[in-house]
Amino acid sequence: MYFDRPGKENTAKTIELAVQAVKEKGIRHVVLATSTGYTGLCFPALEGVSVICVPHAYGFKEPGKNELSDEMIRQLREKGFFVYASSHALSGAERGITGKFGGVTPVEMIAHTLRFFGQGMKVCVEIATMAADGGLLPPGVPIVAIGGTGRGADTAVILRAAHANHILDTKVDEILCKPILP
Repeated sequence: MYFDRPGKENTAKTIELAVQAVKEKGIRHVVLATSTGYTGLCFPALEGVSVICVPHAYGFKEPGKNELSDEMIRQLREKGFFVYASSHALSGAERGITGKFGGVTPVEMIAHTLRFFGQGMKVCVEIATMAADGGLLPPGVPIVAIGGTGRGADTAVILRAAHANHILDTKVDEILCKPILP
């Protein structure tokens, strides 16, 4: 499915399509981006399905802090979801190097290439890599990844994640939905 534009207004339909794919294909792992908790709260708890909520890294906006409040983390965990924050797999240290010295790193080129398909596609690959590196997703197994452009969700894909040290082994098997880019 293609949305007319990116954004939060696509969250409900994105989640609906993701849940449908999980049920139809017997997928056991979902990873979703949720910087404020909104998308995580919108996603239903599904029996036998591991849901990993990935917010921005600590320090993304303010040193030592996370945008996801302690209360929101508690609510997501009460739903049975994992909450996992780590360095961003497709920007982390590389962004700091580029900011300090200029130029571009290979990992940033991967991120920009994924953005050809939309910001949400980059986010889907990135959070799946982060969750795999954290031991919360098995590499090489089909999962559903949900990301977005800004706030909310507008992209969902079925992919097989790889650890960051094997990022080029990541496979995007199916695009469930994404926005048409302006």
